[in-house]
Amino acid sequence: MKTALVTGAARGIGLATAKGFLADGWRVLMLDRDAEELNRAGVGLENAELLSRDISNAQDVSAVFAGIDRLDALVNNAGVADFGPIEDTGFDRWRAVMDTNLDGTFRMTQAATPALKAAKGAIVNIASISGLRASTLRVAYGTSKAAVIHLTQQQAVELGEYGIRANAVCPGPVRTKLAMAVHTQDIIDAYHDAIPLNRYGSEDEIAGVIRFLCSDTASYLTGQCIAVDGGFEATGIGLPALRS
Repeated sequence: MKTALVTGAARGIGLATAKGFLADGWRVLMLDRDAEELNRAGVGLENAELLSRDISNAQDVSAVFAGIDRLDALVNNAGVADFGPIEDTGFDRWRAVMDTNLDGTFRMTQAATPALKAAKGAIVNIASISGLRASTLRVAYGTSKAAVIHLTQQQAVELGEYGIRANAVCPGPVRTKLAMAVHTQDIIDAYHDAIPLNRYGSEDEIAGVIRFLCSDTASYLTGQCIAVDGGFEATGIGLPALRS
């Protein structure tokens, strides 16, 4: 049975991805630092193992891989979002974003590499449309995701000789509970106007691309950044409604 490890698996895209892998017959290691939410998410899921760990903590990352003997896919989905004006983003806020989004992704992949070598496995790093194009209020978040995109290319170039593939997925606006809770109607309308498909994406749509990249169907695909965004990246993402 193939095994996938999905970080940030307690909710949103991570949970949708984990459930998709399970439906495909994979064993899934679901990792999240929110133990309470992770336990709720894992109820009734067969072939799922719950790991309450924080990828920004080096000791937690080491502990995760101490017991893993097979790994076919690593999905680095865990991330934090801190949106605010560049002038109000102190270095503590900057570091908090980098510790998880960039450093955590780096740590997890470094620790997973021996197992991925053995399986000739796949890495999928979840970046963001904000890593491809600058946008307002995202100096730390966008920069961290741009770095993840480049990190993905480095991984593809250096790990390809072992049969390991590395790709990045850059979601555009996704209809998650968190997004719907914080997006005003003006922002929702502006996104719909700016996205060629005129709607937000769904968690399952993002998860489907992630699972494709981990599958044998994508066996010659590596070093790529795929924007799953309804065409949003082609139009630019500087929305006036976000500036107020």
